[in-house]
Amino acid sequence: MGKFNFIETELEGMFIVEPTVFEDNRGYFMETFQANDFKEAGYDLKFVQDNQSKSTKGVLRGLHLQLKYPQGKLVRVIKGEVFDVGVDLRADSPTYGKWHGEILSEENKKQLFIPPKFAHGFLVLSDEAEFLYKCTEFYHGEDESGIMWNDEDIGIEWPLDGIDELIFSEKDKELKSLKESQIKYE
Repeated sequence: MGKFNFIETELEGMFIVEPTVFEDNRGYFMETFQANDFKEAGYDLKFVQDNQSKSTKGVLRGLHLQLKYPQGKLVRVIKGEVFDVGVDLRADSPTYGKWHGEILSEENKKQLFIPPKFAHGFLVLSDEAEFLYKCTEFYHGEDESGIMWNDEDIGIEWPLDGIDELIFSEKDKELKSLKESQIKYE
């Protein structure tokens, strides 16, 4: 059995990674990334930056992107549970403006790869969540942009049951719809 199970989503280039977890009476061990295994599966990725965030229930981060320096992100949760979303913004893609969401948790240990030229966001479903992501491009604050989380044309079905209040950053409150922003990567 391989160390990873790679599952393609309906959005080209976006995939789920299920690592092999070795458990015993001491706990567990797993690899979360191995360049050769990913390359052998057709995913030749180079990561340049790792990020970590901690958020409380109801925090919705996103939908974020960088315009000139798009980042691919391999994301996972080490504590708690989130609903993670990628939105295809590639102008020539048959799935432009479409989204895929996945529940990531410390229990299921799934990872999700969000390709460059996608918007990315997540909603915290547990009381608290710690979120890790490996990035294919450096963060450039001046290049930051995004799309509003509830854009009707995109129609993300956020799992809001059990969420009493959504919490946003001031920047995320100001994001525009995809139509208004006209973001399309060539």
